[in-house]
Amino acid sequence: MTGRAYLLAGALAALGAVALGHGVRSHPDTAHYRDLGGPRALWNIPNGTALPAATPERIEIPDAGVHASVMPVGQNRDGTVQVPPLQSAERVGWYRGGPAPGTRGAAVLLGHYDDRSGPAAFYKLHKVKPGAIVKVSRSDGRTAVFTVDATEKAPKSNFPATRVYGTVHYAGLRLITCTGPYNPTHHSYQANLIVYAHLTPPPNAG
Repeated sequence: MTGRAYLLAGALAALGAVALGHGVRSHPDTAHYRDLGGPRALWNIPNGTALPAATPERIEIPDAGVHASVMPVGQNRDGTVQVPPLQSAERVGWYRGGPAPGTRGAAVLLGHYDDRSGPAAFYKLHKVKPGAIVKVSRSDGRTAVFTVDATEKAPKSNFPATRVYGTVHYAGLRLITCTGPYNPTHHSYQANLIVYAHLTPPPNAG
């Protein structure tokens, strides 16, 4: 793992272009998102319900063994998305330039796959499959519960910015980490794993 110590600089650096895709709109007069492409499961997601805005504090993904605190991240001067620093690789970053988890729109959380000492926050994100549950605890005391719709692996050279950051009318969630072969020359993984989910009522909701 020590040879991968610099993945922060490159592994999630491709997300820099992602920030530029924030605000891209789908057609407001249609009920589907086919124009955003990607997995068919994303094409027709009902608007459903949504929560008022609140800051995310923790994320739990039982199927991936994720139990992590969440910190806000923004953009660097060059427009790239910031990520949690390597010394906080056990934390997950919420892109505060977009919606908060639970509100309408595509909320984005990103985490490291590993760091210089071993597995990081999203090391087992690849275990998440459609139907899995993601829970995000928020500053208002509520927990936003999401159901995974689809997963996608994309080369960093062709990151689906519109699909990740494009406008949707439901309360969506995107989880992003690194995947694919590791390039020691560029100190970076060559692809990203993206998990797409939507807000659903808690299982015990009446």
